[in-house]
Amino acid sequence: MITLRRAQERHHPQARKQQVWHSFNPRDGAGLPADGFGILEDLSESRLPPGAVSAPHPHQDAEIVTYVFKGALAQEDSSGSSRVVHAGEFQRMTIGRGTRHKETNASRSGWAHIFRISLRPSQVGLASAHEQQRFAAAQRHNLLCVVASPDGRKGSLRILQDAIICSSVLDPGHHIVHELLPGRSAWLHVICGSATLEDIILTEGDGAGVRVERSVSFTAQESTEVLLVDSGPAPVSLASEVAQ
Repeated sequence: MITLRRAQERHHPQARKQQVWHSFNPRDGAGLPADGFGILEDLSESRLPPGAVSAPHPHQDAEIVTYVFKGALAQEDSSGSSRVVHAGEFQRMTIGRGTRHKETNASRSGWAHIFRISLRPSQVGLASAHEQQRFAAAQRHNLLCVVASPDGRKGSLRILQDAIICSSVLDPGHHIVHELLPGRSAWLHVICGSATLEDIILTEGDGAGVRVERSVSFTAQESTEVLLVDSGPAPVSLASEVAQ
């Protein structure tokens, strides 16, 4: 079963300092994924103009994987920690409840283009932590490169939740088959280019969720970059506890 989310269907709140598109939004109407896709709470795309600063905002327990597609992103939080994430780097952030977080486009001349994968927390009372790593385009060329996983496999970032996050840079005509174990689902997001998923053409900004299938099978129609999140079911008891 495939759940489709077209780029223009994403939630696009009006903001002066940045442009943001959210794949999931609880305010969306029926028929569209609203409150996430299993463990995947949101997959967002952001573009920050030169020097733009986001207002500090508090977090509840959260686990976020950030990919800087273009530019550089400077971050600081209320714990006194600061860092810069550059283009081609992936970062895992575990954010404890009440931590305030601020981000700035580190460039004074170019825009920053960022993708974020927000996962439902595996537990409450998380301790804040972060880890980042560069995965070169050559490492992600024509295969699904694991960039984050619970066991840190193949040198990937180590996350707490039951999810495997992959990135791929594909040549035109290249075909990918990703096997899904029983009970698991996957969300495929096209960063740029276009790909065919079964008989569905996905273009830049489109996303598709795959459930109750043996695999995710897609073919790049042109030079294409994608993110794929393979995850187990969301723990219902924990989700209700976090929502309280």
